[in-house]
Amino acid sequence: MNVGFVGLGNVGAKLASSLLRHGFTVVVRDVDESAAAPLLEKGAKWADSGRELAQLCDVIITCLPTPVISAQVMEEPEGVISGLSGDKIWLEMSTTDDTEVKRLGTLVNSRGAMAMDTPVSGGCHRAATGNIAIFAGGDRAAFEKVLPLLQVMGRQIVHTGPLGSASVLKVITNYLAGVQLISTGEAFMVAKKAGLDLAVAYEAIRVSSGNSFVHETEGQLILNGSYNINFTMDHEVKDLTLFDELGKNLNVPLELSPLCVDIMRDGLKRYGPRVWSSTVVKRLEDDCGEDLRAPGFPEYLVDHEPEQPGAEVKINRQD
Repeated sequence: MNVGFVGLGNVGAKLASSLLRHGFTVVVRDVDESAAAPLLEKGAKWADSGRELAQLCDVIITCLPTPVISAQVMEEPEGVISGLSGDKIWLEMSTTDDTEVKRLGTLVNSRGAMAMDTPVSGGCHRAATGNIAIFAGGDRAAFEKVLPLLQVMGRQIVHTGPLGSASVLKVITNYLAGVQLISTGEAFMVAKKAGLDLAVAYEAIRVSSGNSFVHETEGQLILNGSYNINFTMDHEVKDLTLFDELGKNLNVPLELSPLCVDIMRDGLKRYGPRVWSSTVVKRLEDDCGEDLRAPGFPEYLVDHEPEQPGAEVKINRQD
């Protein structure tokens, strides 16, 4: 099976590398050709256009920073859609709007191909080891065909339902992570102001009902001071805004979400779009004149769990 991969950023390059590591033939493309160099050295092939990549491959994956860029890559004259034909499958692994992925999916279907949205969750350190989680929305028949690919890129794969459902769940989980990041910073600052040892506070939270994935990962990088989560502030603002807009479009009277968006936008205004998203906690440090540092915490995250074969998560339903 030939796999095309468009978008070789912090996550995309790691996912493509997992495919190569497991023996798939991979054709790559990125606006920055230098980003492909490590993959080309490992045996990947380069495509000069989205059309060429789609023509060469059975499965085409896009992993791009914004819905606008995804649309451009798919719809431009020499884009991916122009190279699609029957039996090919497009996987949108970007974090995107569900209505947009369904719109593009209609165009993909018009070429006789199949469309799925398959965003990932769990952080770049897990993308590097093939242990990340993957949500997959689309027809079950398409899911079955691409499952062998998903199983080498991720550990836990959830078939979420029809096209677009995975993108909804992705923005929901990113929203929850954003809330937890903000609350983690506030918890650390209250602990610091109360005179607590932040290393002790970290462990106490970790073993308590207040623990979260964000606390165990980004919390360590905050205490180190690197904030190096490999995810930038502009992407954080984009993701929280996608959730906020989704909720409003569904007439949900959101209260916490708009505040979180405002906090992240203020972080972007203060520190810039390309700082790590965890830097939002620096707002509190600056405003309080205190840093949130403790010895012994890592500068960046490494997934120490051994790579394991991925598997579909079975949904427990009681009819």
